[in-house]
Amino acid sequence: MKKVIAYIKESYDELVHKVSWPTYSELANSAVVVLYASLLIALVVWGMDVCFQNFMEKIVYPH
Repeated sequence: MKKVIAYIKESYDELVHKVSWPTYSELANSAVVVLYASLLIALVVWGMDVCFQNFMEKIVYPH
């Protein structure tokens, strides 16, 4: 039980004194970067889906 208590104390000490937490502006900037990257990846996946769908319609299932 002493090891568990020591682990909790050490974890708390590390979180409070050793971890450098981002400021609000750094956090907001990171959120914007993640938003734009997610949108870009979604657009790329959508574009690939449209291309593959056209390929399937023209090559595999011609009218």
